[in-house]
Amino acid sequence: MAEKRDYYEVLGVSKNATQDEIKKAYRVLAKKYHPDANPGDKAAEAKFKEASEAYAVLSDESKKQAYDQYGHAAFDPNSAAGAASGFGGFDFSSMDFSDILSGIFGSGFGFGGSDFGFGGGRSHGPRQGMSIRTQITISFEEAISGVSKDITIKYKDECSVCHGTGAKAGTSRVTCPKCGGKGQVVMQQRTAFGIMQSAHVCPDCNGEGTIIKEKCPNCNGTGYNLTNKTFKVEIPAGIDNGQSVRLAGCGEPGEHGGKRGDLIVQVVVIQHPILKRQGVNIYSTVFVDFPTAALGGDVKVKTCDGDVLLKIKSGTQSDTKIRLKEKGVPFVRNPKQRGDHYVTIVVEVPTKLTAAKKKALENYRDAK
Repeated sequence: MAEKRDYYEVLGVSKNATQDEIKKAYRVLAKKYHPDANPGDKAAEAKFKEASEAYAVLSDESKKQAYDQYGHAAFDPNSAAGAASGFGGFDFSSMDFSDILSGIFGSGFGFGGSDFGFGGGRSHGPRQGMSIRTQITISFEEAISGVSKDITIKYKDECSVCHGTGAKAGTSRVTCPKCGGKGQVVMQQRTAFGIMQSAHVCPDCNGEGTIIKEKCPNCNGTGYNLTNKTFKVEIPAGIDNGQSVRLAGCGEPGEHGGKRGDLIVQVVVIQHPILKRQGVNIYSTVFVDFPTAALGGDVKVKTCDGDVLLKIKSGTQSDTKIRLKEKGVPFVRNPKQRGDHYVTIVVEVPTKLTAAKKKALENYRDAK
């Protein structure tokens, strides 16, 4: 499979380009490579899709930020970057290009009604619902070991009376009388060049082509009721602060039979007072008294797995670093594999001495 080109390269803009510059660049490419302007040209169609995908990302500030930070991996569900960005698994193949194009050219732009078309009004096919984003806070220990949490959100549940149609029981949606079911209305305007004609989304049916004549009283024609719904979120061992867990099909309802969006739960991890995490490795500091550093001994060290005894060799110097192999954080995608724990030894010099301790140190100093 060919490697994807850089989105900025595809549109021919710099990384510092403004949204107006990005839109202008896409407008040029969309006109040039649209399938209606290049019938049967698979290469042009591929370039049109490539440009549309690039614009879908760079015109959305949150997706653009994720792309600038992680590149194409931000949208890969099998990568750590995809988990961190919250967009892992974004389905470019199901994008509705007509929505993108109508936002730039208006619904009446000149080409006819191909599957990608500029002029066919809003798509009446299935459209996936929007994703819902929320947060959950867990402890450092829960992030290391993994945890199951319940989370309650405001959820659009299908109306039990109209079953999502929005129409009163015994009735159904009817053809919009304003646009005749086309989803568009044609407007004429007299200009210096003659009478100009343009098509716009029908204001009565919002481009759907049908309207609800009698609304369902249970949902007021929306097709759903807002409820509090609880989902169980399985948070994997090793998840880091800011990463997300995706619950497929638990988001906003789709349209025209489209599947629901996803519920994206961003995880906030409370910092540990002693253990500091960097990636899959853990770092901590242990204070050792002078006799133990000089003579050797055992020191209790707090780790992700609880307290362990660390053997200190005789003559250990301050700032010595000791590695506890595989005592770090589990890898999210392979919990059997773990990082390491690095312990920095700091030798404590006593500041208050009894007469006996002072005499003992003097004897040590004077010993030959």
